[in-house]
Amino acid sequence: MERIIFLVDIQSFFASIEKRADPSLRHKPIVVAGDPERRSGVILAACPLAKRWGVETAEALWEAQQKCPHLTVVKPRMETYVRASIELTHLMYSFSDLVEPYSIDEQFIDVTHTLHLLDGDPVRAAFRLQRTIYEKMRIRARIGIGPNKVLAKMACDNFAKKNKTGIALLNHQTLASQLWPLPVRSLFGVGQRMARHLERMGIRTIGQLAQMPLESLKKRWGINGERLWLSANGIDESPVSPSSHEKTKSIGHHMTLPRDYTTLEEIRVVLLELCEEVSWRARLKNYVGQTIAVGIRGARLEAETGFFRQAQLPEKTNHGPDLFKGALRLFVQHWNGQPVRSIGVTLSGLESAHLRQLSLFDDTIVKKERLNRAVDQIRERYGKAAILRAVSLTGAGQARERAQKIGGHYK
Repeated sequence: MERIIFLVDIQSFFASIEKRADPSLRHKPIVVAGDPERRSGVILAACPLAKRWGVETAEALWEAQQKCPHLTVVKPRMETYVRASIELTHLMYSFSDLVEPYSIDEQFIDVTHTLHLLDGDPVRAAFRLQRTIYEKMRIRARIGIGPNKVLAKMACDNFAKKNKTGIALLNHQTLASQLWPLPVRSLFGVGQRMARHLERMGIRTIGQLAQMPLESLKKRWGINGERLWLSANGIDESPVSPSSHEKTKSIGHHMTLPRDYTTLEEIRVVLLELCEEVSWRARLKNYVGQTIAVGIRGARLEAETGFFRQAQLPEKTNHGPDLFKGALRLFVQHWNGQPVRSIGVTLSGLESAHLRQLSLFDDTIVKKERLNRAVDQIRERYGKAAILRAVSLTGAGQARERAQKIGGHYK
């Protein structure tokens, strides 16, 4: 039996939630954007009325305001958006028990075994789900339909978002006529850099990529080349799994700095804060890891500056200072001394924290765990800013400010 999978994407999610909360905004062009004074003045969401003026997601707020002088700017409320996303998940469970959140505003749902309860036709079932979401939540959904997740995603991104109904079907029978003529940049998983590589090879459409010899792509890009070839040919066996987000492969944290950091003394502070955040998240999920990665981006946005490097730690850990030693060593080794605009730290090679080998002659691990447990309990009870390292109170520190935020934005 061929599967029937939907990718449900909420139109201008953050902006839609704000309009739902404040009816006076309903007929105004609005954007949800961060704080320009802290270098986060970027458009996170633009409503359809704003988009008619040429406003685009991810552009600078000042550029959007030049395009649309009467633009209404709303600061993000991430806690509200997370609650709305959870509300959407619960609503979708009334259509199938196979619902997989993909992002805060996108969710997969497998209706293969419930389709007979939903009018029996995939398109009619999608319209029914779309209508239910609007009636219950007053937000509009676009739905891509496919026999697997990758085709459902590309049906939504390339077709459902661009037609009036907000519904689109893409399957293996229509793959060659609908998907293959599109630019290779439209393929799910192809970013700007990969698109340039493919175009330099003469691969300009998805169809050309699909017809490339698989071995040549694997030879050049390894498993990533194979993944792109499979996507171009509409092949994806991964199930829609409600617990997929629980199978964590890595834990990371990234921040855009409020100004360019130019000295090692300043950057050390942020690196330590990032390592503390990552270690706290790892402990929250009962993980330890042994691979530390550091990625930075330079101050010149027009140039591809910065680096991403990783290394093995001496032992598996979720202790912040241990992560910091490895992260700092990586940073010092690869930093070229140029100003830093953003920085991130990732811990991977994760395993259960309950399965570690302890030493009979060294109780260091036990002492670290007791210390971490005490700190975590204080933060859980009184907030993340209740106990901080002294360096976080210096001008370079960001931990106290970010404790008031979710996903880098105010709650």
